[in-house]
Amino acid sequence: MEPPKGWDLEGTIQRIDEKYRPVWTGRPPREAGALASYFLPHSSSKPVLGPTRPRAIKWYCPFAHQADFPSGHRYCINVYTVCAHKCVYCYAAGYMSGEPSQKANFQRLVTKDMEDLEQFDVPPAPVHLSNSTDPFQPIEVEARDTKFALEQILAHRKRFTTVVILTKNPLLPVEQGYLELFREIGALPRGHPKAEEFERRNLPAFFVEVSLAFFREEPRSVYDPHAPSVEARKAAVQALANADIPVVLRIDPLFPRSPLREDSQETLADFGLPEAQTIEDLENLVHFAREMHVRHVVYSPTKIVKPRGRQLSETMQAMRVVYERVASPGRLVWRSNSWRLPPAIATSKVVQPFLEICRREGVRAVHCMQNLIDTP
Repeated sequence: MEPPKGWDLEGTIQRIDEKYRPVWTGRPPREAGALASYFLPHSSSKPVLGPTRPRAIKWYCPFAHQADFPSGHRYCINVYTVCAHKCVYCYAAGYMSGEPSQKANFQRLVTKDMEDLEQFDVPPAPVHLSNSTDPFQPIEVEARDTKFALEQILAHRKRFTTVVILTKNPLLPVEQGYLELFREIGALPRGHPKAEEFERRNLPAFFVEVSLAFFREEPRSVYDPHAPSVEARKAAVQALANADIPVVLRIDPLFPRSPLREDSQETLADFGLPEAQTIEDLENLVHFAREMHVRHVVYSPTKIVKPRGRQLSETMQAMRVVYERVASPGRLVWRSNSWRLPPAIATSKVVQPFLEICRREGVRAVHCMQNLIDTP
């Protein structure tokens, strides 16, 4: 379809912020025009434009430079506002606060965005539910906004490639009868632009990413205080596997382990913290992943995020002191509103032992950013 009457499409594309321009570079004119029609404002007088127009089906990361975070053309639907799990390390705490709630007119806005995708004939791309809030937090039982969004995706399946759900509450869709909907979304319809490629590469068109960073209840109750129990999540992974729903296990984030330094016997307990992930815990988690035949596991080192409008929790204040001790005599890295271990230390002390376990178990491990980029 043609762009809106009177809209200077070529001029608009020339005004795209350079941080997003790689998404348009080299595309056929029709695709470039469709993406501009959907993502860019049609009447803005600003000299530089970014992808801000869509209502609910949005650009995956509206803040990231494509050179640093090449998310490309992909969508994110954050169904709810704020998350009930309140995990103390959550990166979304840096830009969200308050209590979970429905978004005003969410279902109407999703419907309007679907109409635009069809109207502008936007080429298909992955869609992620959700990168900031859990789509299956308890509010879903009554609100059903995630179910509505998934039904709309199914109705407009040719506009999407892979559909990814990230959750810490996978038992909810199992108990609420969503599995048949999952199966239907996982089957690309006849005539889908990517159907042959997905079949040739044996790629799933739908999968559930289950976040399970802890194997014991003690650390789970401290770091994931309001999220479902370890056993509930394991039971749900088993149920998904039994139903032939593809699963990715996110053993994410990875925490420092005791002893914290090679030149001392300091432990997390010395700083008032429970041991988050012993080597045995990680071995058990990776072994569980292998038993469940997950497609792969996802990992990243923990970031200490500065919360929006409030102080760090006592737990993360203590973890920051731990990080400073582990990094000494070096200093923590401050980036994107969070403190991080220096890369060399994070790799050697936190990541490499985990990767060695994955290698021994024959389980593929993918860094969280690469996991996103690789999703077709």
